[in-house]
Amino acid sequence: MQATANPSTHEVFNQPQPLTDYNLFETNRGLKDALKFNAPQLELTALRHLGETIGSEAMQGHARLANTHPPQLHTHDRFGRRIDEVEFHPSYHVLMTAAVGAGLHGTPWAGAASAAPSPDLSSHLSPHLHRAAAFTMFTELEPSMLCPISMSYAATPALRSNPAIYAEWGPKLTSLGYDPALKLFSHKAGVTMGMGMTEKQGGSDVRANTTTATRVGNDAWGERYSLVGHKWFFSAPMCDAFLVLAQAPAGLTCFFLPRVLPDGSFNGSLNALYIQRLKDKLGNKANASSEVEFHGATAWLVGEEGRGIPQILEMGTMTRLDCALGTSGLMRNALSLALNHTSQRCAFGKPLIVQPLMQNVLADLAIESEAATALSMRLARAFDHQNIEHEKVMARLLTPVAKFWICKRGSHFAQEAMECLGGNGYVEEHGEGIMARTYREMPLNSIWEGAGNIMAIDLMRALRKADTAAALAHELAPAKGAHPALDRMAAALPLRVDEACDEMGARRLAQDVALVVQAALLYQHSTPAVFSAFCTSRLGGDWGYAFGTLPSRVDFSGIIARAMPTYHIENQVPN
Repeated sequence: MQATANPSTHEVFNQPQPLTDYNLFETNRGLKDALKFNAPQLELTALRHLGETIGSEAMQGHARLANTHPPQLHTHDRFGRRIDEVEFHPSYHVLMTAAVGAGLHGTPWAGAASAAPSPDLSSHLSPHLHRAAAFTMFTELEPSMLCPISMSYAATPALRSNPAIYAEWGPKLTSLGYDPALKLFSHKAGVTMGMGMTEKQGGSDVRANTTTATRVGNDAWGERYSLVGHKWFFSAPMCDAFLVLAQAPAGLTCFFLPRVLPDGSFNGSLNALYIQRLKDKLGNKANASSEVEFHGATAWLVGEEGRGIPQILEMGTMTRLDCALGTSGLMRNALSLALNHTSQRCAFGKPLIVQPLMQNVLADLAIESEAATALSMRLARAFDHQNIEHEKVMARLLTPVAKFWICKRGSHFAQEAMECLGGNGYVEEHGEGIMARTYREMPLNSIWEGAGNIMAIDLMRALRKADTAAALAHELAPAKGAHPALDRMAAALPLRVDEACDEMGARRLAQDVALVVQAALLYQHSTPAVFSAFCTSRLGGDWGYAFGTLPSRVDFSGIIARAMPTYHIENQVPN
């Protein structure tokens, strides 16, 4: 006789509703206040619309599917011909369509946005800042497919060094149309670009690259070369073109390498770029990262022979901004998931979010998340105003600082946020799996485009190029006298900046510059509770070695209420 299941054993209770169908922009008070401070006249309609779109259950489903079904490499067709194509799940293309449609790949370079910025910071359109906010929010939804988006953003201005190519490719790189097909660029509404720098012998030491470039002629696009070699990390190989480094007679040089050649035939022919394999990575699953070989691949000179390093550094500055933005978005996502869970989950007779120890953890995470957003948005503002000397210096100074510190904090942050969910945070299924995916994604931004040591060295290089001590003092001046701990650290920094010649102390200096700038920004556009808690803990030393060790006098409920991701659960935060 078959046993009858007891229905009561299948009752689901004390489990939170998933965080879905909410507006990522409207509920992010820290981001909105940062934008109001950095660009008061910024038009926010598009950001509100994007926040609603990517907060939907449907888009979250696409993010899950794009990661559950990673890209597949097809090197040959069934007849044995090389095709070197990567096949993506349809959800990947839905996400790419949304990101390109929002202009995350090229809006700052399009039309009037590329004009010289106004000296009046409050009246400028601030395209880089607008894009930064959108990029940060999109990262909360799905970060890995933003790799080709970020590379397109960074590579587009570099093409200006080849006016002929830029004239034809520039409008398509800023188009809001997405076409994933591998075909001639002139037949597409929009295109994307990637980069190829890293080789087997190492990523940071690009001067040791072995790929060779031999000049073979000249045509409408300028000097044409044949490339032979390899690339060890070649992300997003289905982009329409790439900027790559190779050794020319005059030294390391930047080249433009399209996937499909404009050889006069209607559909063009595939370039001699052969995909060897796709990388099996810890995270970043929706993005295809590959190893490739060039077997006489055709490429065109961008800039001058031997000037590859300066060009790649300029592009690296923009992708490093995106690393800081991306980690800020991932922090916000992890925090939102933790707040959503703890506001609905009960233990020992009351919601987790009212438990004192949990409040300490959540408030600590909220402070860290808002400080990361404040610093990354400030850096994006500097990109909008490069005709102003102070902003130019701050961009050079804060790029390695923000990339180092924000990205370095990401993995620890995600682990603590995951702990707030307990076992539910560790599983990969559906909504709760977002936290596990976020945790696996966190280390990437710290590694990509220069790990911590490279950022610290880059900071030292920046300190030697301009009067950064004076610029930093000017940046911190509005917060002078606001908190004793901030005043003490700010007073000590100029001497440390002027004497920054000891590489052993470079990481510590990067950390401290990040902290004082974050504190000054929080003073200017966050709440007194957030600012005071940040200074007391991060600068004043009243803090432990883990999240959740804030002093008991902190306004925990005020900080948590400010960080809540949805309005309907705000009332569960205790007064």
